[in-house]
Order: sequence, then C-alpha cells, then structure tokens
Amino acid sequence: MDGRRTTVRDMRRSNRSVILTSIFRDGPLSRFELGQHTLLSAASVSNLVGELLEERVVEEAGSVESDGGRPRVLLRVNPRFGYVIGAEVGETRVRVELFDLAMQLRAIAVYPIETATLDPESAVIYVTGGVAKVLEKAGVRPEDVLGLGVAVAGIVEGPAIVHAQTLGWEAVPFGAMLAAETDIPIQVDNGANTLGQAEMWFGAGRGATDAVVALVGSGVGAALVTGGSSYRGIRSSAGEWGHTTIMYGGRRCRCGSKGCLEAYVGAEGVLERFQLLNDGVAASGLDEEEAFTGLLDSVKRSKVAAKVVDDTIGYLGAGFANLVNLFNPERIVLGGWAGLLLGERYLPQLREAVGKHALRQPFAQVTIELCELGRDAVALGAATLPVLRLLRDGGVPVPRSFPAQVN
Repeated sequence: MDGRRTTVRDMRRSNRSVILTSIFRDGPLSRFELGQHTLLSAASVSNLVGELLEERVVEEAGSVESDGGRPRVLLRVNPRFGYVIGAEVGETRVRVELFDLAMQLRAIAVYPIETATLDPESAVIYVTGGVAKVLEKAGVRPEDVLGLGVAVAGIVEGPAIVHAQTLGWEAVPFGAMLAAETDIPIQVDNGANTLGQAEMWFGAGRGATDAVVALVGSGVGAALVTGGSSYRGIRSSAGEWGHTTIMYGGRRCRCGSKGCLEAYVGAEGVLERFQLLNDGVAASGLDEEEAFTGLLDSVKRSKVAAKVVDDTIGYLGAGFANLVNLFNPERIVLGGWAGLLLGERYLPQLREAVGKHALRQPFAQVTIELCELGRDAVALGAATLPVLRLLRDGGVPVPRSFPAQVN
C-alpha cells in the first residue's frame, strides 16, 4: 500500500491537468463541454478555468449558440503562452523546429550530416546552433521557450543517457551535454517514440488505443501503444523492433548481431543488398536518401533492383506480421523517410505480405496505414515532449535549468 498522501494541492493540479489536456486535445471547448469531458463539477470547472485564463494559459476563442440559453464561450490553449522546440538527431541530418502552443510551425533549421557517423559533441553543436537559428528566425526570446525535446536513434535512460549502439554511443550523457549549453528545459527520447506520439496525437494513429507506429529510415524502430499509453519496458528500450531476428545466422547488422530486421529493411541494409547483387556497383546518388529513391525508381528497368525491392517488401511484411501476432494491434502505422517511400509505392503489396505470415484472426483485426504527418514528424513529436509535461503539470512551466530528463 502506498503510504504517500494526496494533498489538496495535488488534487487541484491533477484537475487542472485534466482540464488543460481536454482543451489542448479536443478544443476549443465550452465550460459545459469540459464538464462532460472531465466529469468534474461545474463549480470546479469554472474555478479552474478562471485560474488558467488569469494565468493566460488558455484564452477565449469565440462562442457557440446553446440550447435556449446564452451563447457558450469557447476556450483554447493560448498559442502565445510559450513556445516549444523539437529536434531530430537523425543519421542523415539534424532537424530543429520551433512551434507555438497551437503546434503551428514557426521556424526550421536543417543540417545535413556529411560524416559516416555523428559523434555526440557534433550533435550538441548542431542542436544548439539550430535552436539559436530558429529563435532568431521567429523573433522569439529564449526565456519564452517552455522546453526543448530531442529525438535520437537509440535507447534513452534517465537522466537522458543515450545508448546508440549503431552510432557508437555508449552511455552518452547527452541531456547533460545539451544542458551545459542552454538553460532551456530539455527532454530526450527515442526517435521512434516521438514519431509515434506525433502520429497518435495528430496523425494516422489518432483514435486508436492499441497501435504500433513503425519508423523505417536508415535504421528501424517502433513505438508501441497499449491501452492508449506508450509501452517502454523497464528501461525504456521497448520498441527496438529493428533488432528482432528475421533470419537466423543472416546478414550482419550494424548493432553487431546477425539476421536483424534492420539489416534487411533499413535503407542502409537495402542499399548494401543491392550493391552485393549488382556486382559491387552501388546505387547512384549524392546521399543515402537519393540513392534509395533512385533504387525504387529503377525497378522497372533493373531486374536486380526489382528483386531487392520485392524482397524488402517481403521482409517488412514478415516483420509486421510478427507485430500482429505478438501485440494484436488495431492499427500499424508506417513512417520514417524510407518507410514512406516504400509505402507510397507498395502499400497493397505490403499488406498482402503481412497476410501471408500473420495469423488470420489478428490480421483481420488490424489496419495498416501510412503516417499522415510526413517525413518530418519525428521533430514534431519531439516538440510534444515539453507540451506533454506542461499538460501533466496543469499549465505550470518547468523552472529554467531543470535537469535534463528522459520522457
């Protein structure tokens, strides 16, 4: 039994969180609708909304006619209460985006990565440089930023320690390294998780309670949602779907193991397989994304390209079937830049491949869709990390220089 006592202050903050979350996720809403959404009394809703209005966390957003009474005033989160920044530390680029609290994009900075791997020190320079650039572009003061969310490839443990085996990052104190360069509150999470949160809030996962959002880029990962909540495991490493074994004793993966799904469907692995079958001649392109796109475009004129792509769809279908059989999700959402390039061309074939490997009943219950937010949703998802914290805290901003955290 938990011996901690819930205080009146705790209860008030919890109720503020419920109201603010409802307004953010489903607003604009009237006070009457808030009562229906939250099951709080009319008096509680009125008092707490009054506080949030006075603190400028929420604002009035017009009115609607009521049944026989006065028009009902609508409420929304005040877009200018503060700003949030999302950064994606990917394997081909670092992307930094600034949003207001209506999640409208205000400024963006993108830095291509020209080295084989990105070291942590360079990643910090890219992220902090991007933060300065987007603030300057939008004319926003650093003190008006509520938080910086950063998405990385790898396992993230508290306090924001990153284990990215494929990048050579072992127990890197990435959050602390960033915090040494800025007093903006920082949260760090896995890129697949932030993509999943973005799609669950604003995209193809909206309305689902049990879903998998799959990220296929240079590497492969997944965000698992069960009962409407993110499943992370005991140390936040759940979702390393790309490192499940698809073939015993198969191709060497970047993680050092053999036969990982990532070695067969990640863009790097796909291009390596093409080069091996193409007598050592690599797909042409200035970078990985251009080479991968060119490979897909050459399917009709190259038997080697056609075989590689056909096999890739088969491997990905088997990987999805494993998710279907293991988690029984109602929805699988395919995202990531390489995943979208594949899905836009081959989604029907992918669904057919899943059906060949999945059990009939759970396969009949799942829908397979593409991400709706596009290739850049990882940074948007990272920006939702400080928003989620603001909602959980009932609209109370985190103090400056707050220790960096894993979400």
